[in-house]
Amino acid sequence: MRILIDADGCPVVNESIGVAKKFNLESIIFCDTAHYFNEENVKVVVVSKGVDAVDFAILNDIQRGDIVITQDYGLASLVLSRNSYAINQSGMVYTDENIDGLLFSRYIFKKMRNSKVRLKGPKKRDKSQNVIFEQNLEKLILEKIKK
Repeated sequence: MRILIDADGCPVVNESIGVAKKFNLESIIFCDTAHYFNEENVKVVVVSKGVDAVDFAILNDIQRGDIVITQDYGLASLVLSRNSYAINQSGMVYTDENIDGLLFSRYIFKKMRNSKVRLKGPKKRDKSQNVIFEQNLEKLILEKIKK
């Protein structure tokens, strides 16, 4: 098991690395050339800018049982199809039971935006969300290690 981090715009990179270290798991940061990470003892994979370039890099590297940190429902769906696990930056674990609904809601919201419907964005992130993320990531790791 490894922790793969879709780091483009990810607010919990440091928390993910910290949890990985706690469980002695390898963590790998994936980002494009617009981002810079220099974390000690952490592999960083930098790809050229491009639509879904980081997602494809993750999918090319993923191994059965890895955990991917991402807010991208499409990537999460592909991760699940590879017998791996995905969790978002707020601590929601993507599952076979919830991914179809999430993908459908993404589709509906995109149609609404394309129709010029104004949607409110997410609330400002606060530190308590990082704590919830860490707790849920640790819980996911413990559940999957027991299998």
